[in-house]
Amino acid sequence: MVRGARSKMDQVTATVLENRFVASSVYRLRIEAPAIARVVRPGQFLMLRVGQTLDPLLRRPFSIHAVHDSRTVDILYRVVGKGTNLLTAIKKGGKLDIVGPLGRGFSWREDLPSLFVAGGMGIAPLFFLAQIITQNGTGAKTSVLIGARNKIELLCVKELKAMGLQVEAATEDGSAGKRGLVTDLLTRKIITSRPVLYTCGPYPMLRAVAHLAREHGLSCQVSLESFMACGLGACLGCVAEMRNGDLVRVCKEGPVFDAYEVAWK
Repeated sequence: MVRGARSKMDQVTATVLENRFVASSVYRLRIEAPAIARVVRPGQFLMLRVGQTLDPLLRRPFSIHAVHDSRTVDILYRVVGKGTNLLTAIKKGGKLDIVGPLGRGFSWREDLPSLFVAGGMGIAPLFFLAQIITQNGTGAKTSVLIGARNKIELLCVKELKAMGLQVEAATEDGSAGKRGLVTDLLTRKIITSRPVLYTCGPYPMLRAVAHLAREHGLSCQVSLESFMACGLGACLGCVAEMRNGDLVRVCKEGPVFDAYEVAWK
């Protein structure tokens, strides 16, 4: 069965239940937002107003990391600038103005083996997809490859293993798992299990995964990362080029695309 795609967008005021430091400038934000939790799909994202003033003016985009009991939503985020630094100061009981869910999410096949390939913070949206697939009883056919620069930046390994998933890691400095890139782990998995690929992470990693999928004739969906000013498709600030020459909006037509459709540079 194929699952996924879009869901209805809304603007809500969500209550912060937790805003916890995880590791290496990474935080997990848990909010109570039933209107979003009931309809969101893996791969979609939210636009958050991170401050109470007009500075910063623009909302910030964040992937949906997990959903619990159709009431609460988790966001995994890294502190990289003023907006995310302001977000760390929001305490339990605080309020957040949120627009979402936005974008086109993953479509998945429950009758086929799945392989997730995550680089760094790319695990954020893939974790939600893993959560959904394991809830439907097909986790035994799902494997996860995670890459990071070092052991400290390797995220969600314990949580994914607790779901019953097969998890392999690669770090650039060799401090955990295999030394090297996550794509170094990929060829053997592709040959042995012929899975459907789902991937999110840095652009060079996505390009490498897409090329391997094409070489082996495998289905592959990529979640593209892009600067998003509005998240609604109006500003055209997140345009990506497709192989047919079309220019598409990552926030509207994506962020999830068929890897074969993307014009990889």
